[in-house]
Amino acid sequence: MSIKEEMLAKKNWVVYGITDDVEKFGYKIPMVMVQKGYNVVGVNKKYAGKKILGIDVYSSLEEVPMDVDCVDVVVNPKISLNVVDEAVKKGVKNLWFQPHTFDDEVISKTEKNNINYVNDDCVYAILKGHH
Repeated sequence: MSIKEEMLAKKNWVVYGITDDVEKFGYKIPMVMVQKGYNVVGVNKKYAGKKILGIDVYSSLEEVPMDVDCVDVVVNPKISLNVVDEAVKKGVKNLWFQPHTFDDEVISKTEKNNINYVNDDCVYAILKGHH
């Protein structure tokens, strides 16, 4: 099984960068994940304490009250560096970087912390069957 298949087989996901902007992937990804039966929560300081698509939103990974299997990263690379730090603290072992959410520094930090990652595909495209 590929790392992508392994991650997509897991149920507890955080969408880091969830938004209520229906045009953005931070909205489209959690929407399709919920439709496909995933257990999803969101992280976005701007929306902390609110619900988007019926999904609870927290200000950091640390605040998420469940065990997290995977984090789908939908933020810019500068913020992604913090996501890696938060993942280490929370004990998250799987990060899925959407296109344009990472750079060499982010990937290097992820590898140094022995975190599995995907950075060459889009969760939304896979789950919508655009592959």
